[in-house]
Amino acid sequence: MPSIIMGVETSCDETGVGLVRLHDDGTVELLADEVASSVEEHARFGGVVPEVASRAHLEAMAPTVRRAFESAGLELSDVDAVAVTVGPGLAGALLVGVAAAKAYAAALDVPLYGVNHLAGHIAVDTLEHGPLPSPCLALLVSGGHTQLLRVDHIASKITEIGSTVDDAAGEAYDKVARLLGLPYPGGPPIDKAAKSGDAQAIAFPRGMTGPRDAKFDFSFSGLKTAVARWVEATESRGEQVPVADVAASFQEAVADVLTAKAVRAATESGIGTLVISGGVAANSRLSALARQRCAEAGIELRVPRPRLCTDNGAMIAALGAHVVAAGCAPSAMDLSANPALPVSTVSL
Repeated sequence: MPSIIMGVETSCDETGVGLVRLHDDGTVELLADEVASSVEEHARFGGVVPEVASRAHLEAMAPTVRRAFESAGLELSDVDAVAVTVGPGLAGALLVGVAAAKAYAAALDVPLYGVNHLAGHIAVDTLEHGPLPSPCLALLVSGGHTQLLRVDHIASKITEIGSTVDDAAGEAYDKVARLLGLPYPGGPPIDKAAKSGDAQAIAFPRGMTGPRDAKFDFSFSGLKTAVARWVEATESRGEQVPVADVAASFQEAVADVLTAKAVRAATESGIGTLVISGGVAANSRLSALARQRCAEAGIELRVPRPRLCTDNGAMIAALGAHVVAAGCAPSAMDLSANPALPVSTVSL
């Protein structure tokens, strides 16, 4: 069985290369996690520009690979398998990673595994907290995705039970940050501003929480619009916008809905473990409220450390290791990217 797995991640604006060791007992050990981000190149546009991201991946790939192997104290010849994100994500960005992974796999004569970016966000938790119980529930919250997922087996069976019908939570953070004059990406500056604000100052709406709404789906477009209207009304009266209070009240609305639905889904499904991952999982209020509500409901909460929550190569290497351990067949060398790959397809 392959023991050293290299992971390549290029789904958006981070070039990630990770290295893990798969042990005989099925546990996975993190050896290296190197990331090159192009976020500063996108900041002036207020969002990710696909063409800019693709070129940044091209420029960063080889240096990031070198750093990963130096960090792990390994040589390329030590690699037993290569895993790469094939979707979902930006088409051009994904193609850069897939092409690089194919080249490394072919040159090293090792198997190639094309894997799902979203499943990687769940698998990365095993690097910190060990094997996932079966089943468990995952709340995936990022700039492009907000989903509730039932995980029966990380390498083969993931089922979506809820998703966003419009803006993802991270996307709403970016748009509200722009309204408040805060920098991109919006998550960290809103979280920082909220620390000095009053989360109860403004009663922003909780989307998709009515009796006729889908129990486990999400919507943040209405919340974003409510913030925009509140800010506009305040400015039209000639008043200064209380940025900290708006940030705290907005953040409370997001965290309230995410945690309430996740805990409800786990309780109704009889699932005792909740994993929260994705970039927004690093948000301080989300993690605090999740801890409180999970403790009250008797649910074990697992949240990877912030570095592992954002896009990285370690999560792809970890997922690749679990796919290898499950005995899944390697991908063909004519593997291609699939920007719309569903989460139910863990590997190709």
